[in-house]
Amino acid sequence: MANFFKAVVVIFEEPVIDTLKAIPFLLLVYLLVSYFEHNSHKYTNFFKKAKNFGPIVGGIAGSIPQCGFSVAMADLYNNKNITLGTLIAVFIATSDEAIPLMLSNYEFILPMIKMIAIKLVYAIICGYLIDWILALFHKKDENHMEVLAMQHDHEACECGHEDHNHEHTNHCCADNIFVDALKHTLKISLFIFIVNLFFSCIINLTNFDISSLSSINIFLQPFLTSLIGLIPNCAASVLLVEIYMANGIAFGSLLAGLSTGAGVGLLVLFKRNKKAWLKNLIILSLVYFLGVILGLLLNLIGLFM
Repeated sequence: MANFFKAVVVIFEEPVIDTLKAIPFLLLVYLLVSYFEHNSHKYTNFFKKAKNFGPIVGGIAGSIPQCGFSVAMADLYNNKNITLGTLIAVFIATSDEAIPLMLSNYEFILPMIKMIAIKLVYAIICGYLIDWILALFHKKDENHMEVLAMQHDHEACECGHEDHNHEHTNHCCADNIFVDALKHTLKISLFIFIVNLFFSCIINLTNFDISSLSSINIFLQPFLTSLIGLIPNCAASVLLVEIYMANGIAFGSLLAGLSTGAGVGLLVLFKRNKKAWLKNLIILSLVYFLGVILGLLLNLIGLFM
């Protein structure tokens, strides 16, 4: 019995410590994030002024680790208020919970900065390239930018659930930024704990080394991580970052997964416009393969550095 309790303590010890260490940083970051979420109506002003600079503005705004932006942009695209290139730029630039999680571990602050920079540049390039290709096919409607006020009877919050009890105004899921930040922090802390506990169980019960995942061919990893990134849940990005920090996947493979991490926005595309399922499926496939391409390029470059 003593050995059993000792084993339980060993399994829970590291996940609990890692989670507690992350909470202060997560709370600070989400206080800033909540401010942007509660002032989401200001995003439309960016695009009114941006016009032909949509992919740039979308890429920059998408880099902010918050829940509502990819959802809002999916709505704007469904209403033909932004270009497809701008939407894709937002989806690629979005890193979900990766930024606050990596920020909570000082060893990974530099990789986090590199991640944001690379994804931002890639998102802008892909956004303009897509709009340019569409222009060649005379799809001028895709390049028409006229942002309207977002007014719907209901909205989708960060988890993709529709809320019929509040209007699409200047908040996401709470009326107070401190409450909203606390909710985000507790939710992501729970994800971090569960993911860490899962790995702790595997390591201690099977003697499995997560870093052994790195033995998987680095040119196959992006195909898998990009698929994981499509899961419309915060746990996907948490899982990818935790595996990366345990040396389980390459840096390029991490970015491949995080570049497809706007799963909630993609979910909204399908829910808001069910009749355009084929078009939505093409967008989904485009996001996936752009993530794979980025991962393959970075892993290839990494072999020579």
